[in-house]
Formats: sequence, C-alpha cells, structure tokens
Amino acid sequence: MQHHHGASFLILAYVVAAFAAWTALDLFQRIRGREGRDRAPWLAAAAVAMGGGIWSMHFIAMLGFDPGAPVHYDPTLTLASFLLAIAGTAVAFSAASRPELGAGRTPLAGTVMGLSIAGMHYVGMVAMETTATVGWHGGLVALSVLIAIGASMAALGVARRETSIVWRSAAAAILGLAVVGMHYVGMAALELQPVAHAMTEQGASPLVIAISVAAVTAVILCLALAASMADERASLVSVLAAAGVGYWEVNLKDRSFVISPRARELIAHPTGRPDGDVMKPSWLEDERHIAARAAALEAAIAGEADYDVEYPIVGTGRWVQSRGSLVRSRSGRPLKLAGVVSDVTDRRRAFEALETSERRQKLLINELNHRVKNTLATIQSIAALTARRSGSVQEFSTLFEARLMALSDTHNLLTASGWEQATLTDLLAKEFRPYAPEQVRLTGPDILFAAPQALAMGMVVHELATNAAKHGALSQPEGCVSVSWSEPDPDGRIALDWGETGGPAVAPPSRKGFGSRLIATSLKGDLNGTADLDYAPDGFRARMLLQPATGRRTDRAVDDVQAAAS
Repeated sequence: MQHHHGASFLILAYVVAAFAAWTALDLFQRIRGREGRDRAPWLAAAAVAMGGGIWSMHFIAMLGFDPGAPVHYDPTLTLASFLLAIAGTAVAFSAASRPELGAGRTPLAGTVMGLSIAGMHYVGMVAMETTATVGWHGGLVALSVLIAIGASMAALGVARRETSIVWRSAAAAILGLAVVGMHYVGMAALELQPVAHAMTEQGASPLVIAISVAAVTAVILCLALAASMADERASLVSVLAAAGVGYWEVNLKDRSFVISPRARELIAHPTGRPDGDVMKPSWLEDERHIAARAAALEAAIAGEADYDVEYPIVGTGRWVQSRGSLVRSRSGRPLKLAGVVSDVTDRRRAFEALETSERRQKLLINELNHRVKNTLATIQSIAALTARRSGSVQEFSTLFEARLMALSDTHNLLTASGWEQATLTDLLAKEFRPYAPEQVRLTGPDILFAAPQALAMGMVVHELATNAAKHGALSQPEGCVSVSWSEPDPDGRIALDWGETGGPAVAPPSRKGFGSRLIATSLKGDLNGTADLDYAPDGFRARMLLQPATGRRTDRAVDDVQAAAS
C-alpha cells in the first residue's frame, strides 16, 4: 500500500526541529555550573524544549502523511510518546552535564537520547489508527535508530562546548535536518497492508493534534528562549553587582530608562520610586553637572561619541562614573543605549589629595626657600656684627658659635612643632638649661610664638642670658634671674620683666654693643615691641612689651591649600 508526505509539512517540521535544537542547546548552557535546586528548572526547560520540539515535529510531519485511508490517533499512546521524548532527553542532558561521569558520558547520554527519540517516533506510530495493518522494514528501522543516536550525540557534543551564536545556529540547523531525516527514514520503513473492515470513528484527528501541538510547542519554545534571555541578563547584572557596578539601559523612543538594583543603590534612587525620565535625574542638583550629563547623553544617542560622565550624588558625598554606548542591530540600527555606573569616590579623593599634595609641596618648597634665605641673612648679620665688636679671632669664634647654637636651639624647637610654633617657656628653658635650677625663676602663662617671632625671641633671650652669664647674676653661684610675663591684653600685647639679683654691681655700658642692637632690632621688627633696659647697680632689669603672632597647632601649608581650593 502506497503512502505520501506533503512537502509543506516537511518544511514546517524541519523549522520546528531546528528551532527546538537551538533552544535546547542554549538552555543546556544554563545547566552547566549549576547544582541542586538551581539546576532542576533549567534541566526541565531544556528537556521540554528538545523532547517536546521533536515530538511536535513528528506529529506535524504526520499531518502531511497520507496512507490512502482515514487516520486517527490513540490519545493515551500519543501522550506516552510525548512523555517518553521529554524523559529520555532529561536523562541525557543530566548525564552529559555531569563531569564526574567521565569521558564516556557523551556517547552514553547520546545513546539514551537517541533511543528515547526513536521510541517516541515508533510509539507515536503505534498510536496511529487506520484501515490498514502496519509492518516495518527492519533495516530501515535500524538505520532510523542509528540516525537518532548519532544526531543526539552530535547535539550533546555541541551543547557541552561554549560556542558562538553563528556556530550554534549552524549546529541547530544540522541537528534539525538529522532529526527530520530520522523521522522520514522511519516512515520509509513503514509497510501498510489494506484490510476490508471499516475503522471506527474514535481518537483525535490529525488536524486537531497538529494544530494543538504546534501552538503548545511555539509557546514552550518562546518561553524557553525568553527564560534563557532573562537568565543571561540576570547573570550579567549579578556579575556586575558582584564587582560593585550597576547596569542601566535607555529606551531610545521615549528616553526612559531602567536600572539594576546596584545602580539604583549607587545613585541613591529610592527603591519605591520609578526609574523615570533619563533627562530629569533626581540625584543631581548642580546645574553644571545636569547640563554636562544631558549633553553627553545626546551625543551618545546620536552616535557621535560614547557616553562617559562623572558627577556627585546629592546628599551622599559620593561620586559615580557612568559609561555606556549604543547597542545596534546587525543592520546598524540603534536599539538602545546601555551602560554601567560605578563608584569612583575613592579615585576622586585620591586625585584631589594628589593635587592638594602637589600644591602643598610647592608651598613648602617656597616656604623652605624663604626660611633658608632668612636664616642665612641672620647668620650673615650675626657674623658681621660679632666680628666688628670682637677684639680677637678667639673671641669672635666663641661669641659667634654661642649665637649660632642659640639660633640652632630655636630651630630645634620649631622643628619639633613642624616649624609652626614655639612657647616662650620652652625658649627660656632651652637657654637656661646650663644653669642650676635655683638660679632661674620663670613665671607666666603659656604664650605661643609663630616661627619668625620665635626665632627673634630666641635671639633676644640668648643675648640677655649671655650678658647675665658674663657680667650679671649668672656669673655668681648665688645669683638669680627672674623672668615673668603677663597674659596678652585685648590687643594681643604682653609685658615681660627680666630681673637679676645676687650678682656683681652693674655699671652702664660705655657704648651700645651688638646685643643691645639685636634686642632692639628684633623687638621692633618681628615682635612689634619695645624694650626699656635699666642697668641698676644692684642688678640689671629690663621691661619689654611685645606682640607675638600666635602660633597655630595645625599645618599652615594645609590650611593655605584648603583656603586656595575653596
């Protein structure tokens, strides 16, 4: 008995088989690397896509089958063939995705899948009811089974490898051709013999089955592809979030955008608030940043440049960088603008700190140059005046060395405070260190001097102490020097009293020496003060009024840099 197959149904069956193969290959990639409950949904989806697609292909092809007599199908056996295809595919995919099964897992899994596909085909054929007896050509049946197994091995071999879209498309096309070939080889093995009795009108008609199967399969495959795409997107967003990066997309039609949870967190966008219009960001308040961002977006949407901007997030103190580019179709048509947003606060602060450090370094170098020049000028003046008043080289050497040491001691005090300040108490204590404690009395509050004033005051104290050691109270064991000073008045001026007792009788000097000149010059210049010197016979006395520029406890260079930055 002759039977025929419609060409249109053959083409439709091939399209369904190729589509099912593509979907199954894509879904199988989701199974790999997953374990436990996370693995089961993707395994089920791949099995339904592959098994259900091949089952649909079978009955679509059967719609074009014309045995020359009416045909109906037994619903129970038809359902059994569907379940057999899905179950066998699930077992095969599960085995092929487990590396612990060794190198032979692909042939074994391919054999299981091939047998289940062939079993689906022949159970479906047994479900066919017509006015003819059914027989089979053994050789062609065996060939169809071998084709099913070979196609299954090839499918699993492709599925186990990471492949490009183009390569996977070609593989799906070949697999679809192989499955359809298996079906029609199996149909070629069919031998029908007509019988005289009439067939009862029971079972489902081929048209009802074909339409139902095609509709259900289309829904299943579309859902499977949608799930695959959703998983791919979710995986991408998860990877970006793990790296601290957010994802966003702009719809080119209405300029609206969607953002990932991490992106929403980075830009401080409230969870319950809609993503909104991309041109009206709620997380920016500076008009300059809003304008720069809008201009960059327009240029990116127009395809003129990639999108790359940095801006601060209002109310958080955080800076973010947003980067993106156009996503185009294969024909070059813009589809959307997509990109990422990341936190660059640390980088911004590092750059700002670097700029601050560079400015601070320049200020410090300039300050150092200034101080070195001042120090050298002071040393030059000390050397010239000491030499002018010295009677011998030995006297010059002694006086010059003592004055340099006084200058050095003041430098040491300033160095300990970062060259910012020194206290009057420390200056006096440094100078009186060589003398017995009972020979010195210091009384007064803690007065801070800035660096230039500290250097001047150090030289004044040195000259007074040197004079007391050579001619005054400190030249005698029972002599004593008392130094007292007051709190600053409302104008910031203090009064300092120097008094000597217990020393030899004092006579006024016959000429004004270097020490007197230095005291007067230092008080008048750097300290904005005056001195009243009294050479009384019972002991030298001095009353000085001065106005120290109060030292600061912070780094002046940093303050200057911050002031310049603001």
